[in-house]
Amino acid sequence: MSGNPVKNWFSKSLRRKQTLVTSLSVVVFGSALSFVLYQGTKTPVVINTNGEEEKIFTHAETVEELLEEKEVNFSEYDKVSPALETKLNSGMTIEWEQAREVTISVDGNESKVWTTENKVKNILEEANIKVAEHDLISKALDAEIGDTNKIDIQKAFQLTLVDGTTTRQVWSTSTTVANFLKQQEIQLNEFDRVEKDLDAKIIPDDKVTIVRVEKVTDVVEESLDFAVETKSDSSLLKGKEKVVTQGEKGKVSRTYEVIKENGVVVEKVLQSEEVIQQPKTKVVAVGTKVVTANVSRSNDTSSSSGGKEFYVTATAYTPYCNGCSGTSASGINLRNNTDLKVIAVDPSVIPLGTKVWVEGYGNAIAGDTGGSIKGNKIDVLVHSDQQARNWGRKKVRIKILD
Repeated sequence: MSGNPVKNWFSKSLRRKQTLVTSLSVVVFGSALSFVLYQGTKTPVVINTNGEEEKIFTHAETVEELLEEKEVNFSEYDKVSPALETKLNSGMTIEWEQAREVTISVDGNESKVWTTENKVKNILEEANIKVAEHDLISKALDAEIGDTNKIDIQKAFQLTLVDGTTTRQVWSTSTTVANFLKQQEIQLNEFDRVEKDLDAKIIPDDKVTIVRVEKVTDVVEESLDFAVETKSDSSLLKGKEKVVTQGEKGKVSRTYEVIKENGVVVEKVLQSEEVIQQPKTKVVAVGTKVVTANVSRSNDTSSSSGGKEFYVTATAYTPYCNGCSGTSASGINLRNNTDLKVIAVDPSVIPLGTKVWVEGYGNAIAGDTGGSIKGNKIDVLVHSDQQARNWGRKKVRIKILD
């Protein structure tokens, strides 16, 4: 009979377990060895993504394969350095800057650009947008754009500013008149006037006019005209006047509200007045005496009293001449009697009302004047144009009778 069967079964079972363990150990060791060998063949590189570094190991051969392996979604606007086709080397650093979309508004017209730049001026340069000295920009050129991803630009233009009496050309951006004045640091006084609605928009080549208004109180002393009183005087020839009492102007203090625009007085309103000195009335005597001419056909002066004699240049006129009224300066009706003997004189040489004798004419009265009768010149009255032509112009002797 053979050996113990239980013992034999146990021995066989133990050998099978040892063989299984040995096989499993070989497999695990092989896998571990393979893993170590696989990892050991990877290339170590550093990826710098928007300033954040990450060290990785990879079997990728190029930069592009590495980014695809990392499932990096990069666009044509992103910046990758070195270039995508570059072969990977151990310890290589790969720079990846992800582009962002930025909105640029110029006078309300928006455009969108992709960029990896952070500074405003670099973004504008990349977008080929130039900013002038007086343009208004939402962020400083040296500032970073931040999280807003928007740049707002208002282009400056020239317009005319008239401030009182000063006119100048200034730069501004599209804004309201009120904001424009604030930008220009212009202060408006209480009564100043802007000849444009403060809420109105200003546009290129516009004109903003400020009228500087000033209200002041002005107290002045002014003269007060005197009244003229006339009185009839029968001792004076009609038409003659004589000052009886000289007039004197008074004085009055007047208070005015004066309104000036740009330094020029445009309105002066009387507020009050006070008489300081009353005026003195001027009294004038007006003559009413009418001289009646004596009719005389005689040229004889032998019966007349002696008087001053001198020579004058004599012409003749009729009461019917152009512009003649038929009434003399002393009130004589020259058309009433064809026998009247009247001469026109210069009253400073022969006073009106003086009785005279005229050579070749006879006794007459100085009862009229004439615009051209000056100095030693007289005009004798005749009653027809023919008589006037016959008389002509001559030098005659004249004698003052009284």
